[in-house]
Amino acid sequence: MTTSTEDLVTLLAEDGTAIGTAPRPTVHTTETPLHLAFSCYLTDASGRLLLTRRALSKKTWPGVWTNSFCGHPRPGEDLSEAIARHARHELGLEVSDVRPAVPDFRYRAVDASGVVENEICPVFVATTTQEPEPNPDEVAEHAWVDPREAVQTVEVAPWALSPWMVAQVERLVAAGHLPESSG
Repeated sequence: MTTSTEDLVTLLAEDGTAIGTAPRPTVHTTETPLHLAFSCYLTDASGRLLLTRRALSKKTWPGVWTNSFCGHPRPGEDLSEAIARHARHELGLEVSDVRPAVPDFRYRAVDASGVVENEICPVFVATTTQEPEPNPDEVAEHAWVDPREAVQTVEVAPWALSPWMVAQVERLVAAGHLPESSG
């Protein structure tokens, strides 16, 4: 049986250099190797920000509210192509105006079960003109919110959100991609 690039992630050295691949289902453990991912924050024509609640079946942070979507590019796949592919797969929508927002984001976090996220995870912003039709294997719920409310939630209830979103929102505000909270 040959392994396709369909469900592989790119493993990285500490300096961000690609050093190999591994099947995605085997990567997220208590000793997750550093690998490449991305996060995306979607807005609509009204300027609302899409937040999603991770499906309860997810291996890491099940049921936790987070940014619009995230994922892993396939080996050799352009990040903008991976973003478009994941937007279709997770939310059933098309994205446009994809722009890097925090290209050097990196984090490591451990969830309550002991599973580790360990990623170099560039953060992007994008827009859509469609309403999400979430894939239930990926997304349990979604909500369009005022971006200031999302920032305020990070400030007052970070425990209710994914750790990557909490860290990313601070950087997105500092870079001018999200407004400061209204509170």
